[in-house]
Amino acid sequence: MPTTKRAEPDACSLLDTDHKNVKKMFTAYEELANSKAASAADKKRELANQICAELTVHTQIEEEIFYPAVREAIKETDLLDEAEVEHASAKDLIAQIQEATEIDDMFDAKVKVLGEYIDHHVKEERNEMFPKARAARGLDLVAMREQLMARKEELMGELMGEPA
Repeated sequence: MPTTKRAEPDACSLLDTDHKNVKKMFTAYEELANSKAASAADKKRELANQICAELTVHTQIEEEIFYPAVREAIKETDLLDEAEVEHASAKDLIAQIQEATEIDDMFDAKVKVLGEYIDHHVKEERNEMFPKARAARGLDLVAMREQLMARKEELMGELMGEPA
């Protein structure tokens, strides 16, 4: 009886797990934004900070490890150029969210737009970049997953104020 072997988790699957986790956070934020509860403001700030931290670390590991390796392995690098521009826009919004002093309608709008940027970015990575990376010769995405995980843990530790 033939069996189908599942692909070993690779760098793309790790990055996509990050994408799914952040998507859940954006959905939770939207529910809070629609809530009339008095406690929603504090929860929104906390969740927005968590979203910003996750995205900051995610973009950094992509820019430091994933994108340079993929750029060397594939011919068409337009996708990578676009991804880096999208990261710059996301970083600008992240800074605005982190610097905001009031949790008001503009704060909600910035988080919502950041979520929309990330949705667009994720679709391009999932549908275009990841398949090209997986098809590229000489790109060990399984080994890269370990490298990405280690760097992610290190960066999250730094963000949380843990000693290196």
